Amino acid sequence: MDKRRIHSGKLRAIGYDAQTRTLSVELEDGSALAYANVGESIWRTLKNASSPWSYYRDNIAEEFTASRVASKPASNGKNPLDDLFG
Repeated sequence: MDKRRIHSGKLRAIGYDAQTRTLSVELEDGSALAYANVGESIWRTLKNASSPWSYYRDNIAEEFTASRVASKPASNGKNPLDDLFG
């Protein structure tokens, strides 16, 4: 799988498996998502976009169904709800 680290919006890593047509996305909260049946042209556009987060949000997150692959707590160990209710 072609995978690369990025820092764009909430995206931290993106990857693509051309054989299975699966797009892999890691978000800043540590969650990893897999999107099935994603065409290679979408992958190329995402990895070359000037704002990958905007492209992901507008053209992938809203158009494809994600499967949660993994989830791990934020690296700072802080509960994200503390900011809302703390």
